[in-house]
Amino acid sequence: MYTLTTGVELELWVVDETGRLCDGTEITYADNQIEPKFIDPLIEVQTKPHSSERALRRDLQSTLQTAILAAERASKRLVPLGTPLTASDVAANCDRGRAFETICSSGAESAKNCAGAHVHFEQDEVVDQLNLLTALDPALALVSSSAYYDGTHGADSSRALAYRSECEDAFRRYTDLSEYVDSLAEWRDRVEEKYDRFKRLAADKGVSRETVEELFTPEDTVLNPVRLREHQPTVEWRAPDATLPSQILQLATDVEGLLSHTRTASVEFGEPAVGDDRIRIPEFETLQDLSWKAIESGLGAADVESYLQEIGFDTEAYDPYSTRLHGPYQLSDSEARTRRLQQAGRLQADVQDLTPEESQYSMFPA
Repeated sequence: MYTLTTGVELELWVVDETGRLCDGTEITYADNQIEPKFIDPLIEVQTKPHSSERALRRDLQSTLQTAILAAERASKRLVPLGTPLTASDVAANCDRGRAFETICSSGAESAKNCAGAHVHFEQDEVVDQLNLLTALDPALALVSSSAYYDGTHGADSSRALAYRSECEDAFRRYTDLSEYVDSLAEWRDRVEEKYDRFKRLAADKGVSRETVEELFTPEDTVLNPVRLREHQPTVEWRAPDATLPSQILQLATDVEGLLSHTRTASVEFGEPAVGDDRIRIPEFETLQDLSWKAIESGLGAADVESYLQEIGFDTEAYDPYSTRLHGPYQLSDSEARTRRLQQAGRLQADVQDLTPEESQYSMFPA
């Protein structure tokens, strides 16, 4: 069976022994696959691209073990949650981050309070891949990990709701789900148009065109759930929350299976279904409705769960943490710290079990 090389990036909050958000910069020195983000309490653990699920699991497990050990040495813990539950109000720590704060205003605030998982797939049938990943947006419900944003109980994926809507209207085009495309040229035109508009928005906030061109490439300004990385080259899926790595790997494996099918099956519009020679996805207006239901209610929305099953997911294989994150409407700082530490403990246990017996691997032959 044909497979695509796949890589994973998982963002993690860094907390001290009391559960308070803290600077995680020193953890990033432990391995070149651990990267800082534009605020100090957030880091990113990365894998290399792999064509074997076993190799992908081993890579992510090894890097996470290194990160966890480095954190423990500094009396810190790592937390995979879509939001920090209560607000993170720290300042950006780099020139690019500070420029982003100035240009995007409220959009930067939501970015500082969101942690996601990014899955990179090898480019193949690129237009079909872009459209299929767009159609898979409701699959974010399979791994939603935080029902709290800024201390308030909200959507099933409070990260996705905040990231896509807690910004000025001018920036929604940079964070919300984008429409399907008919060609690669159309996609590239969209990216260039967004970049030009971004420069104009920056100028309105006093950030020069030269500064934008120095700090941001055109594709860097595309923060939508799906984007094309021309230089890697990969198609990047950014819809999922940060959550336990076993769940992200399950999702990456399932989505890779669908994407690799585009090599022999055409992507068409119609009643959602996966067949030997075609994959049918809904029209964009229908998809938007499903995506917002997935964000708001997760698998609790019957038509979301039904759609995901029709498109090929075994929803029983997933355990989205958000549905178990019960609590008061308003979460105190103390309660948030306790829940962060609980999730840090779950991460450590999950990492230990990332490489089960060889016979359990169902995809990506070595």
